[in-house]
Amino acid sequence: MRRALFWFYVLAFYAICQLFAWGYMFIKYVPDRKGMIIGEGMIFILIFILGIIRLKNHLEKERNYSQQQHNFLLSVTHELKSPLASVKLYLQTILKRDLDREQQKSFLSNSLKDIERLDYLVENVLLATKLENRSFNLPKEDFDFSSLVHEVLDRLQKNSCKTEMLRGDVEPNIILHADKFAITNVVNNLVENAIKYSPPCATVEVKLHKKDNDLVFTVADHGQGIAEDEKRLIFNKFYRVGNESTRKTKGTGLGLYIVKTVLQKHNATIRVKENQPSGSIFEVIFENYAS
Repeated sequence: MRRALFWFYVLAFYAICQLFAWGYMFIKYVPDRKGMIIGEGMIFILIFILGIIRLKNHLEKERNYSQQQHNFLLSVTHELKSPLASVKLYLQTILKRDLDREQQKSFLSNSLKDIERLDYLVENVLLATKLENRSFNLPKEDFDFSSLVHEVLDRLQKNSCKTEMLRGDVEPNIILHADKFAITNVVNNLVENAIKYSPPCATVEVKLHKKDNDLVFTVADHGQGIAEDEKRLIFNKFYRVGNESTRKTKGTGLGLYIVKTVLQKHNATIRVKENQPSGSIFEVIFENYAS
């Protein structure tokens, strides 16, 4: 990509030089039309420069997107290898050593957590692939949204820090007409992100309630928050908050892209707000909700 940009700049410079040369020749041989030639030449140069700027921006976006795809592949490879290696080690230990029942149960429980992590990653990748197809329609049904939120919180609480607090304030018996699998993915992604970017064993607050004719679902964390210039980017495919070279959190950059796309297909909106004194609040609104 750098070589392509270098030759692009060379050709652009050459084209501008040729333009000035031809303009000079026209003025030299047709001096009585000097004003017209200069005027049209300036308009042409302006259009040409604007075209160069647009093309340059497009090439840089393609370069950034290519880099994000490369980072995504590296992240997915790591996310797959890490739990697989862990499961392999646990199973080898169970087979090679004479462990008591409690030790075996603990190792198998940890293996199951790693398998769930793999399953979650595969589900994210498959759903992201389906959502890229504009003709893909999410199958919708009525289900208990309140129970779904509780199930996700219970599962993530078991897999998180023992002292971590997932605080749920969920209005009971809320029935939602939507794609249950996709909405489960939305809830899971938002809560896991809040855990991931929060300090160790911090409190994550999850709320679900009706407000007038709308249904509001919020996830609040107490992490370091999201910079204003990144708030408009975090829902882009493969985008991840922070510097790529210094980032320590795991992830593929698909989670919030899936969240935004799924909600768009359900005519719902999501926005990011500041959580005082620190952290972020992701607020999902299903407008004109009817239970």
